[in-house]
Amino acid sequence: LLRDCGVGDVQVWRRQWQHRLQHWPPDQEPLLLPADPELLFQFALPLLERLRLLASGGRRPVLLLNAPVGAGKTTLSRLLSRLAPLLELRLAVASIDDAYLPWQERLQAMAGNPFGVTRVPPGSHDPQLLCRLIDRWRAGGPLELPRFDKTLRDGEGDRIAPARVQADALLLEGWLLGCAPLAAERDGGLIGVEGEGLPSALQLRPEERVWLPRWDQALQAYQPLWARSDGLWLLRPQQWGLPRRWRFQAEARQRRLGHASLSPIALNQLVRASLCSLPPAMYQEPLRQRAEGIARLDGRRRLVEVQTPKTALMPHQHWHRA
Repeated sequence: LLRDCGVGDVQVWRRQWQHRLQHWPPDQEPLLLPADPELLFQFALPLLERLRLLASGGRRPVLLLNAPVGAGKTTLSRLLSRLAPLLELRLAVASIDDAYLPWQERLQAMAGNPFGVTRVPPGSHDPQLLCRLIDRWRAGGPLELPRFDKTLRDGEGDRIAPARVQADALLLEGWLLGCAPLAAERDGGLIGVEGEGLPSALQLRPEERVWLPRWDQALQAYQPLWARSDGLWLLRPQQWGLPRRWRFQAEARQRRLGHASLSPIALNQLVRASLCSLPPAMYQEPLRQRAEGIARLDGRRRLVEVQTPKTALMPHQHWHRA
């Protein structure tokens, strides 16, 4: 994985990064490092080195980081944006959720959905907006990033003023990044499909299965955005029941800190929407075949395995034990 990121001697590279982290300037805000340092050294920092290598060729690269709710993708992405200047790289980070549709459009797009949510499922975002912004940026202009405040509208969220940044590379994170529609590849449609890959508590209900063709069709609008990316990286749970646990744990921490939090019912609806609108076995697992790097996490979000499945990257390597 590192060799394709332009790293020659892995041990020297690791010592260099350890030195940088140990000598982080005391006058700057401390770094929020992962609980498992191997997640940083075997996955996150290689992703950063890949961005540096792509940017060194003069292209303004975009990498996609796909991970389920609660996996820590947002925290990890923000950490990389703080470390990027050590590589003389200006890294911008955005979430697909920053590009949710404006409130009224989103209400219309999500009307009557079986999860009772106003955001999360495919169709609640504006991928064309991100395409336009990326195209302008690659044409030489600054990067304008949409922003979304989840605290507005009683927790339903709404857009706020965009942020304009100078960037050499962009890391886009989200739970459905890279997912492609399947209807054209399946006989008989999607209505009869069960919640493959989900624990029993998250098996699809009849009314949710009926909506699968609609979510599948909505993915068509995201394909031009995926096509503008330079690579896909995945954070994966050992079992697909873990994202629900992770998200509820994160919400409990927010409550202990005195921050606004969702009710258990609302939280369960959002998690269910992310796992049941695009069942993992149908939409997430196929991404493994074209990802550049995959990290599998246990229940404590510690690294279990790193995979490099794309033969174009490292044809002689498959699985690495962390």
